[in-house]
Amino acid sequence: MSKVIKPKTPNWIAKTIKYLWIAFIAGFFGFILFVWMISINFLGLFGPLPDFKALENPDSEIASGLYSADGVLLGTYYRENRSPVKYEDLSPNLVNALISTEDVRFENHSGIDLIAMIRVFVKSILLGQDAGGGSTLSQQTAKNLFKTRGDDSQGVLSSVPGIRMLIIKTKEWIVATQLEKAYTKNEILTLYLNTSEFGSNAYGIKTAAETFFNKKPADLAIQEAAVLVGLFKAPTYYSPVYNPENSLRRRNTVLYQMVRNDHLTEDQFDSLAALPIELDYSVANQNKGLATYFREIVKADLLQWTKENLKSDGSAYDLYGDGLKIYTTVDSRMQRYAEEAVDEHMRALQKTFYNEMGTREPWIDADNRVIPNFIEDAVRRTEAYRLLKIRFGNDTDSINLKLNEKKRMTVFSWDRGEIDTLMSTMDSLKYYKKFLQTGFMSMDPHTGKIKAWVGGLDHKYFKFDHVKRGKRQPGSTFKPFVYAAAIENGYSPCYSVIDQPVEVYIPGQPAWIPANADGKFTYEKMTIRHAMAESINSVTAYMMKKLSPKIVVETARRLGVTSDLEEVPSLALGVNDVSIFEMVGAFGTFVNKGEHTTPFYIDRIEDKNGNVIQQFTAKKRPAMSEEHAYLMTYMLRGGFEERGGTSQGVPWTLRDGNELGGKTGTTQNASDGWYMGVSKDLVSGTWVGGDDRAIHFRSWTAGQGSRTARPIWVKYMEKVYADPTLGYTKGPFPRPERPLSIEIDCDVYEKESQRFADFDYDAKKNDF
Repeated sequence: MSKVIKPKTPNWIAKTIKYLWIAFIAGFFGFILFVWMISINFLGLFGPLPDFKALENPDSEIASGLYSADGVLLGTYYRENRSPVKYEDLSPNLVNALISTEDVRFENHSGIDLIAMIRVFVKSILLGQDAGGGSTLSQQTAKNLFKTRGDDSQGVLSSVPGIRMLIIKTKEWIVATQLEKAYTKNEILTLYLNTSEFGSNAYGIKTAAETFFNKKPADLAIQEAAVLVGLFKAPTYYSPVYNPENSLRRRNTVLYQMVRNDHLTEDQFDSLAALPIELDYSVANQNKGLATYFREIVKADLLQWTKENLKSDGSAYDLYGDGLKIYTTVDSRMQRYAEEAVDEHMRALQKTFYNEMGTREPWIDADNRVIPNFIEDAVRRTEAYRLLKIRFGNDTDSINLKLNEKKRMTVFSWDRGEIDTLMSTMDSLKYYKKFLQTGFMSMDPHTGKIKAWVGGLDHKYFKFDHVKRGKRQPGSTFKPFVYAAAIENGYSPCYSVIDQPVEVYIPGQPAWIPANADGKFTYEKMTIRHAMAESINSVTAYMMKKLSPKIVVETARRLGVTSDLEEVPSLALGVNDVSIFEMVGAFGTFVNKGEHTTPFYIDRIEDKNGNVIQQFTAKKRPAMSEEHAYLMTYMLRGGFEERGGTSQGVPWTLRDGNELGGKTGTTQNASDGWYMGVSKDLVSGTWVGGDDRAIHFRSWTAGQGSRTARPIWVKYMEKVYADPTLGYTKGPFPRPERPLSIEIDCDVYEKESQRFADFDYDAKKNDF
């Protein structure tokens, strides 16, 4: 048998194979060593990896939510507008579209898809074709959660070209495999959707679904889910808002991927691909939705709260990223009614103001003459002028040129909504100065919980809050504090005074002789209840003279007025600035049986898991006796019940079967109109006026509080009573259990007592 001789392998081939094996083995163990070195960040060369605790509790930024008392989301505070959802909240269409497009073997790999990696290596590296990144959903989740490509994750070698991306990819592989051990597939998929960016300031699938389609993730149709999944490739390039053609093409690509993976039939694809993209697009911002002014006020308080309170680990709370849940006292239904009332009345009142104004400017002095250079002086107080001053210094010509330079802008209007126009800074300032402004607040006097807060006309165009930050002269709405001091000092509502001039002498000053609103005196004897109801200045001044400004100031402070008050006689007519916020709190003392409850608006704060961090409670203190408080509600009822009362114009539908109290207020030149309204369950206050005190109706009659402010309260109360779900009913103010020690039946009072019949108007005996 002959011997078969095998051909001898050429020496160079054998050596090549040998070296290839050596290279493969060395590369394999070298890569293992490389991965190990990255995992421990050897010598700080590669940058840190998240530790196991971070993997178990990934820390992604979550927007903090502000909720109404009835559970409605009022707004969010965020750097990245993100609110997480659970897997159960996801539409199956969304899940199928995502897996079909981004990771078809998601259910079968353990964080790394070797088939995809080989495909990328062959097509991208060997053939030079674009085969995508080959990243699994687990790897992309790792990138989203732990910012593996951010500067904080880089080491010394990260600056070396080519090495940087290899290190990043390796980190994502490592973290992806660890995520697969720590979470289920459904949890990873949910984490990915909650942490991804969709453009249009939408982070996470919940915000994206709301932003683009005004839907919850569970309600997304197939074609809508495909649009959102298509955004993962490039949020701006495939934006359905800014690049609709690109978005449509990408959506259909996603739909076809669903066909290839048996989630759609060809017929379904043909039908869906023919549909246009129909959006219900709205980017969340602080100028939209309910309670916009209120949300800004709360934000300031919450930021202060985060400075004063720490987590259990000693770190600070982050309002914009910790996913806090802030529950307020505001009722979303009552807030909506308040905003509707303001909108309805101010829209009509502005027309009245324009009609009275005619072609004349509304900034006028005490003699109804237009104030010269009013706008020129006003512009110097603006931010625009300040910035131009920094830029041009004393070059007034350049500053004036820029101030009068026309530019495109969108402005607010009542009749036409937002108007796109060309205006200069001077034009827009002149335009906006002609708008009347307002503020409104409503509170439960028994709990101190604020139920509605409207700080102005439109937060997008008028940022200033007129409820708490704004302070103006209250006019006659301050008079109840004078009469409260009188009641506490033994005077009955039936105590009578003559409506005649009152002279008050102050050392070194001319005599103060206040006139009534109409400039006339009746010289008739009237009760102080009637005088307050008709808002008679002479009687209020007389009572101030009897009591002294010091006693009135002390009474107002005890009842809840916190602003600076001067101990001067004219205080009786409301000459010192106050806010709606403190006035509502003070009037609430009358309704709450003499106990002052400081208005508050945050009920509790919870962490992202629903654990209560802090519960807030009302601050209460006794301010006056229950009897005196009831007598003041009786005094306030006079506006509705006394002849000529300033609340007589309130519709009978509100008054029928009801006890209501109210007080109008109007400053001397009608630049401020006020109304304070009380029922057994609600205390509300509203103010109307110009941004500047010089801006007002030319006639006092047109600008008085009963016409400018009271209608807002009326409309609000009508809406509240019409909603049975709120539980507010008509009825009387509760009487004290003990019999009153002061007679309020004025006929009986006149017959039984003469001890308050002192009508001594000798100014020399009563000066102070």
